[in-house]
Amino acid sequence: MSDMARGEYVGESIADRAVGVLRSLGVSGTIPWATPDAAGSLAAELAARHGHHREIVRNPHRSVEWARAGVRSPTLLSAVQAAIGPDVAVENTFLIMKWPGRDFEVPWHQDGIDHRIHLDPDRSVSAWLALTDATLANGCLHVAPGSQRLGYLPYELEEAHGQARGRAGRVAGFSGEYSVPVTVSAGHAVLMDVRLLHRSGPNSTQAPRIGLNVRYVAPGAVQMRDHTPPDLDPISGPSW
Repeated sequence: MSDMARGEYVGESIADRAVGVLRSLGVSGTIPWATPDAAGSLAAELAARHGHHREIVRNPHRSVEWARAGVRSPTLLSAVQAAIGPDVAVENTFLIMKWPGRDFEVPWHQDGIDHRIHLDPDRSVSAWLALTDATLANGCLHVAPGSQRLGYLPYELEEAHGQARGRAGRVAGFSGEYSVPVTVSAGHAVLMDVRLLHRSGPNSTQAPRIGLNVRYVAPGAVQMRDHTPPDLDPISGPSW
């Protein structure tokens, strides 16, 4: 993980960092979900299959085995359960592919609120799974450590960007002055508080950057804007 792990950006103590999976930073350390070789093979297969034609694939955990298995990775699921309890469902997944030479940036946003949903931050957590190494050069996550303490902030809908539009509203006026990069190796993941402000930049390398975003929820976590029942995929626990 990046220098974020030192905690110097938000002034928390070693004791603070030891409390909870997400610590006071609002983000976990890296968690293995697949071997680097397995993740790399998946990335190569996906790059060959989609060939620069798609940037986002929605809910692949419902249609392809690798994503179905990935969201159920025992090590990752154990960390999710430590954060939100034993009863866990997947609310949504996005496979995001940042192709070389494209101006694909994701603006500052919070995963737990948008035009469709409002997530209870005590009963939900987001995850980012790296299929390729996520580096400064290829558009890794940047987070604002401790920003979850601000609660949910007003947001505006993003402008369309090819197939990249459709989930997060950009947080208006947030500068990210104290943001730090989160570099993640292929086959590893990080968990984030659903209120944590984060973004990612464009890919300036010659190879794709591929990752899977997941929103995990416990019972009662999801409030739908249109008051319809949430469409969830339970993966653990008896309460579903």
